[in-house]
Amino acid sequence: MEDFGLSTERGLGRRRPETLARKVGLLLDTIPAENGKPFDYPAVRDAAQAQGFYVSKEQWDLLKAGKEQALSEELLRALAGVFGVSPEYLLEEDGPLSERVEAELILLRSMRRAGVRNFRACQSGQIDAATLREIARILDELG
Repeated sequence: MEDFGLSTERGLGRRRPETLARKVGLLLDTIPAENGKPFDYPAVRDAAQAQGFYVSKEQWDLLKAGKEQALSEELLRALAGVFGVSPEYLLEEDGPLSERVEAELILLRSMRRAGVRNFRACQSGQIDAATLREIARILDELG
């Protein structure tokens, strides 16, 4: 089992729930599920279960609300896998963003600046990070 280089007190047991909730909220806002729609509990549950871990509705609701709870390394690994980020990103205030999340955020910022209200192709989740950055660059040039 990997400990993600965290101290024992942060490696197992209690996490800073508000940081985890904020990070998960950001991921929910930026990363679409495989069906192209925003993640909801069933999508998270199914994606985590595909990795061999069951996330209960109660765990998910507590996590999203930033409520204190004991979280296992397995749950953190499963959530990180669901969203394609490192477990460190979920735990650390300034944890590293995945290339995909960073590209999605750059694109969202550029879309807002350009006044784009909807961009259906990005919701499919099939566009790679480099293409998202290129779309953002074009929008910035137009704006």
